[in-house]
Amino acid sequence: MTPVELLQQLIRFDTTNPPGNEAECIAYVRALLEDAGCAVDLYARDPARPNLISRLPGRGGRAPLLLQGHVDVVTTSGQDWTRPPFGGELIDGYVWGRGALDMKGGVAMMVSAFLRAAREGTELPGDVILCVLADEENGGDFGAKFLVEDHAHLFEGVRYSLGEFGGFSLEFGGRRLYPIQVAEKQICWLKARVPGRGGHGAMVQRGGTMSRLGKFLRDLDRKRLPVHITPAARAQIEAMANAVSRPQRDILLALLKPRLTDRVLPLLGERARTTEPLLRNTVNATIVRAGEKVNVVPAFVDVELDARALPGFGPDDVIGELQEIVGDDIELELVRYDAGPPEPRLDEFETLAGIIRELEPGSVAVPLLQAGVTDARFFAQLGIQNYGFLPLKLPGDFAFTGLIHAADERVPADAIEFGAEAVFRALQRLG
Repeated sequence: MTPVELLQQLIRFDTTNPPGNEAECIAYVRALLEDAGCAVDLYARDPARPNLISRLPGRGGRAPLLLQGHVDVVTTSGQDWTRPPFGGELIDGYVWGRGALDMKGGVAMMVSAFLRAAREGTELPGDVILCVLADEENGGDFGAKFLVEDHAHLFEGVRYSLGEFGGFSLEFGGRRLYPIQVAEKQICWLKARVPGRGGHGAMVQRGGTMSRLGKFLRDLDRKRLPVHITPAARAQIEAMANAVSRPQRDILLALLKPRLTDRVLPLLGERARTTEPLLRNTVNATIVRAGEKVNVVPAFVDVELDARALPGFGPDDVIGELQEIVGDDIELELVRYDAGPPEPRLDEFETLAGIIRELEPGSVAVPLLQAGVTDARFFAQLGIQNYGFLPLKLPGDFAFTGLIHAADERVPADAIEFGAEAVFRALQRLG
């Protein structure tokens, strides 16, 4: 079975999370591995949501390497798809369906590389552990978080993992770049209580609770949290600058000077939207709750906030910066904080960059700080450095980030084959 055929089969399992229901998909992967002579174990907090572990032995000259990826996907509800989202169709060279990019495509690469190593008897420097996970899209409580907290022994001695998010090609400044994730921001969800003056809905209520809510939301929209240049962001931007010529090089290097950052960001055009979150902690209002009756003005409004902290920063830092822009009368409460590693270890980055150069001469791999989060944050608690290395050689006009979690998610079939070969070469050198 080719990596593309495997991806088609994985897409056909509806693993929309919630509820997930990953068991049937995991059972399919288990059967493939056992047919190849691999031992497989399942670990589950909920029997309907198992996680799969398989291990290939190596010579023992290196620490074990972890391959980790999830098979749950986000909803397709309310989206207008051109092709069936769980059809896994191959049309004009593209595999269509939910998860093609995030991240059943990546799982297909890893499982294919793992099966190839098993069937060919590939001599590996160290053991390779394949971990196929549930529940990444809804917090990881039934997946990576559960395994790290309850079965940490499975990952004893592991120093590096390959997983999402990174390896996809992009065009910038006339060069083809392959960002490889080395770090990610941290979940720091908050709740804000906006105070006010409640009363009868029939009376004039100027300057009341809803007025204060309006100012709070305007402050979030118009005021910016401070710029911070973290080691991961510096590594990414300097590598990109070194790969391109002027004026793009000068613009990128100016981003690393906080007094200039906000002045030069607009010069990046559309790319500014994905670059700015790498340079500051961010906060967005997502859920508003207030009132119980239409004729009663509430005395307070609760607003849930999706805040993301840069590597090396914590909840106190984010809350302090936010309090500065919204005012002392707003009560801020931490809802959830998932810590990540403070600084990335780049000691094996060049190994992966070399594989990219072998497969596409003239391309440049650069470190990536991910604005979102992945299961890597849980494995980091065990001292494991994750590299987002699931390479996709994409057409220059392919809207990669715009298709993730969106309608008509799809991936070029030859990009999946490219990535499976890259992962296999990584096993030979890091495993």
